[in-house]
Amino acid sequence: MGEIRLIEVKEDILSDNKREAQELRGLLKQSKTFLLNLMSSPGAGKTTLITRTIERLRDTFRMAVIEADIDSTVDAQKIAGLGIPAVQIRTGGFCHLDASMVRKGLDALDLDRLDLVIIENVGNLVCPAEFDTGSIKNAMILSVPEGDDKPLKYPLMFTVSHALVVNKIDYLGLSDFDMEALSIRVRALNRDIEIFEVSSKTGRGVDAWAGWLAEQVNAFVA
Repeated sequence: MGEIRLIEVKEDILSDNKREAQELRGLLKQSKTFLLNLMSSPGAGKTTLITRTIERLRDTFRMAVIEADIDSTVDAQKIAGLGIPAVQIRTGGFCHLDASMVRKGLDALDLDRLDLVIIENVGNLVCPAEFDTGSIKNAMILSVPEGDDKPLKYPLMFTVSHALVVNKIDYLGLSDFDMEALSIRVRALNRDIEIFEVSSKTGRGVDAWAGWLAEQVNAFVA
């Protein structure tokens, strides 16, 4: 019987991606461009939160958005309709972005004319958490209708995120979502994470989120 060789493909892929991500962060530092990676499950409200964030920060920072979808341009069209540069990345079936994909998106933008670029990652609570995009900070959205048990089911996503936006809080009175239980579960995974309670629909809580993001950008570009 012939010898069987085991090749750990995932480990090699993640190692190569980590190296590319570090190189990308060096490029961003040179251009003084802050890159935010925004992740969530489908329908949690990424695009709406981004539009609300643009409303709050467009007079302060020069902004652009990288949109990622398996096969769609609808979100990029919404952003472009606001007068904000938008780049659409079609992942062709991949359920995440990696550093090389993000680099291609950034190559389509003039980084010297941008202070803040937001990545709207593919809607998924698993794969995007595993791949370093080269971003300066990671943020995630958890919507109230998804339930407060998601940190138990998808711990890595909460571990790698610097900020958690609990969106659609206008649904709290219609569900058994327990904000205190969520906070305890999240802090057990990541005690330093910032948590924001937001309704992107009404705008409630968006100022606190946008204020935190502005602080991160200013600290990075200083």
